Amino acid sequence: MPRGKFVNHKGRNRHFTNPEELEEQRRQEEEKRQWRKNKGNESSSDEEVEPKARGSRNKLKNVSASETDSETESDSESETEGKAKGVENLIQVENPNRVQKKAKKLSQLNQSLDSAKPELSRKEKEQLEKQRAYANYQKLHAAGKTDEARADLARLAIIKQQREEAAKRREDEKKQKELAQQKKTELTQKALGKRT
Repeated sequence: MPRGKFVNHKGRNRHFTNPEELEEQRRQEEEKRQWRKNKGNESSSDEEVEPKARGSRNKLKNVSASETDSETESDSESETEGKAKGVENLIQVENPNRVQKKAKKLSQLNQSLDSAKPELSRKEKEQLEKQRAYANYQKLHAAGKTDEARADLARLAIIKQQREEAAKRREDEKKQKELAQQKKTELTQKALGKRT
């Protein structure tokens, strides 16, 4: 046993229900249920009369009293759920975070499901918008209407012009080489004394 001011009393006086008692209670409950079932079918007006096997009239009164008590308790519980506690009925407070369940008819649900498109998340919406913008940009770029496309076309025109000029230069150089080669061969033929 611990010494000191605080003592834990857990586990000192444990009481275990005997299995025979539990079985007897279960059997009695079953008999009550069976009797109520039979009595309800035979006559509903004579509820105070009890079969001889069940016992005295007091038990029936206790049973019917407990049934009515449970009914009144459930009624009072439903009333207290509807009533406001404290000053709630005096102060009207609207909580924006409170979600109130609204009863919907099945036909309304089916219509809303059929007509409504599936809601997209923010990321999905952004991704779709990005794809649309990119497709639109590609279309304008192909038509040459964007600044980048204009700059590309201008660069291409400059490159084409430079290539044409380079090709003309090469042609001129080639012709000059051929003429130089031709003059050289003529001079060598003259020097050798051969005439053509």
